[in-house]
Amino acid sequence: MEKTKSILEYIKHIRAMAKTGLSYSENPYDLERYEEMKEMSDHLLAELGNMSLEDLQYQFGKLDDYPTPKVDVRGLVIKDNKILMIRERVDQKWAIPGGWADIGHTPAENIVKEIREESGYEVNVSRLLSVWDKKMHDHPAEIHYVYKISFLCEIVGGDLNPGHETLGADFFALDELPELSLPRNNEDQLRRLYRLAKEGGLEWD
Repeated sequence: MEKTKSILEYIKHIRAMAKTGLSYSENPYDLERYEEMKEMSDHLLAELGNMSLEDLQYQFGKLDDYPTPKVDVRGLVIKDNKILMIRERVDQKWAIPGGWADIGHTPAENIVKEIREESGYEVNVSRLLSVWDKKMHDHPAEIHYVYKISFLCEIVGGDLNPGHETLGADFFALDELPELSLPRNNEDQLRRLYRLAKEGGLEWD
């Protein structure tokens, strides 16, 4: 039973990767491969779940159509009283590390992965700082409904080595912040997270 459950989780992860590729890729060859990956994972899930392919695709279709909030995970990393920030390729502005949570990883695992990929640092998650509904904060209009989950993280290894998805990474004092990527974070949020990191507590809205 446990082995079957583990295999199912891997296949669901593969299917989610295929769906992401179909959503964001523009290369026709990649799109063809992602569609093939999705079809293969559907066949495997139907076989393991003892159901017909048609029933499985119907169930996934209901899940795909039902609107639920997207989850944005962010990590606050403090070093010498400065916070780690990433320069985003999309708008060339700055945000604390993070992004959309991937299926197959816990929220904490997601932020560890994001920080590694975006900055080069290995971190441990110390604790949860906030769970925010994005609509309650001063952000530009957003097509998705988003929950923002932020963690306090501690560097345990690696070096500052920004990944290919970013334009750079550096540490900044709160009074010397660069131009912020406002769809991802604003100054009020950064100050609140820093205070929560130093004084303790958890915020939600």
